[in-house]
Formats: sequence, structure tokens, C-alpha cells
Amino acid sequence: MSSPVHWQKSSFSGGGSHEECVELASAGRGIHLRESDAPAAVLTTRPAALRALIAAAKEGGHRALGG
Repeated sequence: MSSPVHWQKSSFSGGGSHEECVELASAGRGIHLRESDAPAAVLTTRPAALRALIAAAKEGGHRALGG
């Protein structure tokens, strides 16, 4: 039997009922991600891939994705 997943919100989220944010949860060797307004849709990735995504976003890499 698997243990329940403990989701964590960003400290930038106000915690109100009308705020959408990304939530993270540990998943063994991976990390689960979901959007608070669509909790049934869960993406699982490795920590290294998430670090690379965050680093690219901080450096402006999101522009390459059309953002």
C-alpha cells in the first residue's frame, strides 16, 4: 500500500481559495507537480530535470518556448 502524497505550495502563494499555483510532492526518486486548479493532472519528473527547468526560467530561457 502506498503512503499518501504530501503536496506543498510555493511560499509565494497566498493560500486563498481563488489562487492558482503549482504544487510539488516527493515521489520516491521523482517529483510530482500539479496545478492547484487541476489537481487530477499530475506530471512526474526527476529532480535534475526540474532544476534545469527552473534554472532556464530564471535565465530567461522561457522565451525560447514562446513565453
